[in-house]
Amino acid sequence: MLPQIGKKSLFSEIIYTGLADKPKYISAGGKLIDLTIPKVMGIINITPDSFYNGSRASGDAEVIALAEKMLRDGADILDIGGYSSRPRADDITVEEESRRVLNAISLVRKEFPGAIISVDTFRAEVAQKAVSVHGANIINDISGGETDEKMFEVVARLNVPYIMMHMKGNPRTMQDNPQYEDVVADILMWFGKRIVKLQDKGVKDIIIDPGFGFGKTIKHNFDMLERLGDFAIAGLPLLVGISRKSMIWKSLSITPDEALNGTSVLNTVALLKGADILRVHDVKEAVQAVRLIQMLKDKS
Repeated sequence: MLPQIGKKSLFSEIIYTGLADKPKYISAGGKLIDLTIPKVMGIINITPDSFYNGSRASGDAEVIALAEKMLRDGADILDIGGYSSRPRADDITVEEESRRVLNAISLVRKEFPGAIISVDTFRAEVAQKAVSVHGANIINDISGGETDEKMFEVVARLNVPYIMMHMKGNPRTMQDNPQYEDVVADILMWFGKRIVKLQDKGVKDIIIDPGFGFGKTIKHNFDMLERLGDFAIAGLPLLVGISRKSMIWKSLSITPDEALNGTSVLNTVALLKGADILRVHDVKEAVQAVRLIQMLKDKS
């Protein structure tokens, strides 16, 4: 439940549609993506240093093979990124990020023309080229437009869905003692102000991502998961990305390589609490979780 103190101001800051339900569809790649059944987004990292090596693809053949496997396993969206966002990751130039990610998007678009591709970038220049030149359909921005002030303009001009994630600080600083008065209410306030800006620019398809692990302690992460339903107040589709993250493997004293079972457990919780998109390393298992939860809901 949302806190009672400041609840009125919270409502006033958020552009709430007044509808009882979140949007049922987003438009991407000339298709309507039906969110009445949650969708699965597969992670493809064109990076040497992402925290989970199972998501890394270092050459053209590896990119194609990983994309093919994810699509065969049931991925609805492929999320391709070239900048590692793990805690304290090294910065790279726009040129290096572009070199990594744009070629990979072109490869996937050529091999799988019908695939829905998301570009994982917080840089407007990379997003612009990825969509307008190389065939990406969605922009996934871990900084929610805070890192690059041109991002919202680019999103509005390209007229593509925009995934807006919350992150406190940047990948190099985000885990330096993050503090919140109330993690869910604070993030909702942050979303509300940025939703206003996007809607004023005419952006229609906005997806929110609370940013598990991005400037949050393990306690913050579990608080967000337990109160995930509160994010419905924004009236927008909700993406959850907890795949193999430290909230799982640190809590269980295991490694990211051993965190698949924990990921499936928490993805199931997220689905029960209203997640519309799961961003994952392991597509097959996430698709199975979606199917089982849908069977449960269809019986109720």
